[in-house]
Amino acid sequence: MKVQCGDACLSLQQVYEWTRKFMNGNSSVTDSPRHGQAHPVVTPVANAAVEVIVKENRRVTVNEIARNGDFIEK
Repeated sequence: MKVQCGDACLSLQQVYEWTRKFMNGNSSVTDSPRHGQAHPVVTPVANAAVEVIVKENRRVTVNEIARNGDFIEK
């Protein structure tokens, strides 16, 4: 498979890991939450605020939006 897919191919170890998980009943391919892992909070208020910022200046950067984080609920 490495010849066919190149570097995009899963390693054999990863295939074994996923096979083991699926055989044990895990049918999800998404990461499960981990202790200490940040979880994103997306609210309609935040979406609307970011949309307003972007409509005012289409060249605004992500860092500039983050600095103007008044819309983030704390």
